[in-house]
Amino acid sequence: MTRDQLTEKILDIKRRNGWTWKHITAEIGGMSPVLVVGALLGQMKLVKPLAAKAAALFGLSAEEQAMLNEVPYRGTAMPPTDPLIYRFYEMVMVNGPAWKALIEEEFGDGIMSAIDFDIDIERLPNPKGDRVKITMSGKFLPYKYYGNEQGIPEYGFKEE
Repeated sequence: MTRDQLTEKILDIKRRNGWTWKHITAEIGGMSPVLVVGALLGQMKLVKPLAAKAAALFGLSAEEQAMLNEVPYRGTAMPPTDPLIYRFYEMVMVNGPAWKALIEEEFGDGIMSAIDFDIDIERLPNPKGDRVKITMSGKFLPYKYYGNEQGIPEYGFKEE
């Protein structure tokens, strides 16, 4: 079985049982629903205790459970073709240069981690149509200025 086949099996069981992601993530627990769903879709891994919970919930074999604990090959072809995912790509293409400038002005020469990272998704009722609120928080990682001479900063933190 491939990881893609396991994802399809999980989605088939989810459909057959009429489960929601909210139900599934409540049953598995242990970490952010975004990470649990990401793992079940093949983009993240579940630690062993959570892989065991997922395997019990979905009735998976020991081999399939082990597959949930493996580090996956992450990502998809670019640009994405799914309209919702493409909108995120579009947000980065259009707003990315401004986000970069503002983050660097505030923090210095570096990046926002996508590994040491939190994300929360919530629904905001609105009379003109409900809104999606996404809150992201990533650790600032300054570039290291290796080979730096005496008096030259080692990292790209904002210079005062």
